[in-house]
Amino acid sequence: MFNRQQIQAALRHEGGISRRWFMAYAGALSSIPLLGRATWVNAAPVFSNDPFALGVASGDPDDTSVVLWTRLAPEPLEPFGGMPNEAVAVRWEVADDEGFRNIVNSGTTTATPQLGHSVHVEVPGLHPDRWYWYRFHSGDATSPTGRTRTFPAADSLPSHVRFAVTSCQNYEQGLFTAYEQMAQDELDIVFHLGDYIYEYEAGRNGKVRTHHGPEIESLADYRVRHAQYRSDSLLQAMHHACPWLVTWDDHEFDNNHADDVSEQEGIDPVEFLYRRANAYQAYYEAMPLRPTSLPAGSSLQLYRSASYGRLAQFQVLDTRQYRSDQPNNDKRSPLNEAALDSKQTLLGREQKNWLYRQLLTSDATWNVLAQQVMMGMVDRAGEPAEPLYSMDQWPGYAAERMELARFLQERRISNPVVLTGDIHSNWVNELRVDDRREEQPVVATEFVATSLSSGGNGLAEPRGLAKLKRNNPCVKFHNAERGYIRCSVTPETWTADFMVVDDVLQPGGKTAVRASFVVESGKATVNPMG
Repeated sequence: MFNRQQIQAALRHEGGISRRWFMAYAGALSSIPLLGRATWVNAAPVFSNDPFALGVASGDPDDTSVVLWTRLAPEPLEPFGGMPNEAVAVRWEVADDEGFRNIVNSGTTTATPQLGHSVHVEVPGLHPDRWYWYRFHSGDATSPTGRTRTFPAADSLPSHVRFAVTSCQNYEQGLFTAYEQMAQDELDIVFHLGDYIYEYEAGRNGKVRTHHGPEIESLADYRVRHAQYRSDSLLQAMHHACPWLVTWDDHEFDNNHADDVSEQEGIDPVEFLYRRANAYQAYYEAMPLRPTSLPAGSSLQLYRSASYGRLAQFQVLDTRQYRSDQPNNDKRSPLNEAALDSKQTLLGREQKNWLYRQLLTSDATWNVLAQQVMMGMVDRAGEPAEPLYSMDQWPGYAAERMELARFLQERRISNPVVLTGDIHSNWVNELRVDDRREEQPVVATEFVATSLSSGGNGLAEPRGLAKLKRNNPCVKFHNAERGYIRCSVTPETWTADFMVVDDVLQPGGKTAVRASFVVESGKATVNPMG
C-alpha cells in the first residue's frame, strides 16, 4: 500500500496532477479501517450519560426490510462522542405494536469506534406495507422508540402514498420548526435532498444559534457537526416518525464543489480528496443507509432506486459526486458553448446509464427523480439583459439535461416527476426538452422544495416575480418562504402542497399551506388548486 507522502508525490509528478493517481489515492483511502474486526466486544458497557442522545432513525425501506440506525454518543459534541476506544454490543428489537408486546425480530450488533459507534441494522423478513416500531438497548440504556414501515409488495398497486420533500437546514440560520408540522402529517416517508448539515465555521451564518467549532475538515469535525444537528429535538422527532430516503448536495462536504474540484482557488487536491473521505464517512455514520453504501475512501454510492409497489418508483440521484466542473467559472451565464458542451455531465456516465435502465424497466405509474439542483431552465437575468442561467444547476449541463428530457419524451416514460432542493425557494416548473421554446410539449413536472431553515425568514412574493414568470413560461409558481412540500400521490393524481413557516427565527412559528398543485396521470402539465 502506498503511503500518503508517496501518493502526494505521484499526484504532483511532472508538475501537474495525474487523474489516474488521483483516483488511485481515492482507493488507497479505503484502507482506513472502517468496519474494524473487533476481537473483543463490551457486552455490558456503562455510560455516564444517555448514549442514545442522538435518537434513532430508519431508512431505505423495501417491501420486506428496512434499515435501523442509531449512534452511541453520551457526549455528542466531543470528538469521539464520549465513547471509549472499544467495540460495544447493541441489542435491537422490532415489534408490530408500540408497546413491544409482540416482537417480530431482534438481534445484537456491534458499534465500533471505526464507524463512530454508529449502527446500521438491515432487518429482513418483514411483511410488505406494514408499520413497525423499533428500539435499541446497550448496557442498561434504552433508546427512544422509532416508527418505521415497509413499502408495498412490488407487484401491488397501492391506493396512495404520502411523503414530504425537504432540504437545506442551516442550523445557524433558523429553527427546524417545519418538522413539528411535518410530524403531524401522517407521512409514509421523508425525502431529504441534501444540505443536511452546513460545513461553515461557528458564527458565519449566525442568526438564532451557533455552530460548534471552526469550518469542518477532519473526520472528528464532521462527526461533531452531524451530532450537533441530530441533537435538535424536532429533527429527532421527525426521524422517529417514519423512514427517510436521503441524498446529499454540497454542504455535507464543501460548498459548490464539483466531484473532486473545489470552488476555491489554490486548494491542494490531495487534501481536498482526504477531506472528502472524512465527510463521506461521517455522512454514512450519521444516516440510515444500508451497508452497501459504506464508503470506500472518498467514494460512496448514494444513487439507488426504491419502489412503492407499482404506484411510484423513486430514483434517488447524486448530482454532486460525479459532475464535471461548473462551466463559465460557476457564474450566471448565457447558454453558451461551454454550457452546451456534450461532455459536461451532472450524473457521470455510470449513473446516467443506470438511471436510463431503471426508467426503461419501470412499470410504475409515477417515475420520480429525487435529486438536488433545479432542472428548469430559468432565466434569472430579467429584461432587457441577455438571459442568464445558473451554471451550478442543470442549465450548466444543458446538453445532458436536454438529452434526459428527450429520453423521457421519446421512450414515453410514465408520468415523470422531478423533486429538487438546493436553492432555498419553492418552484413549480413545467419541463420541456428546451424550456426556452414554449411551443415544445411539456415532458415532466418539477417540484422544487424551499429550504427548511437556510436563509432565515423568506418572502411570500420574491422581488421581480411578475417579470421572472413573464420571461420564463415554464415557471408556474415561485416563492421564497421556508418550509417543505407535502405530496399525496394516487394512481390518478399527484397533489403537492407547499407548506411554509411564518417565522423560523424564534420558537412558535406556524406552518400552513401556501399553495397546492395537481398533476393528472397521463398529463405532464400542472394545475393550481383552489
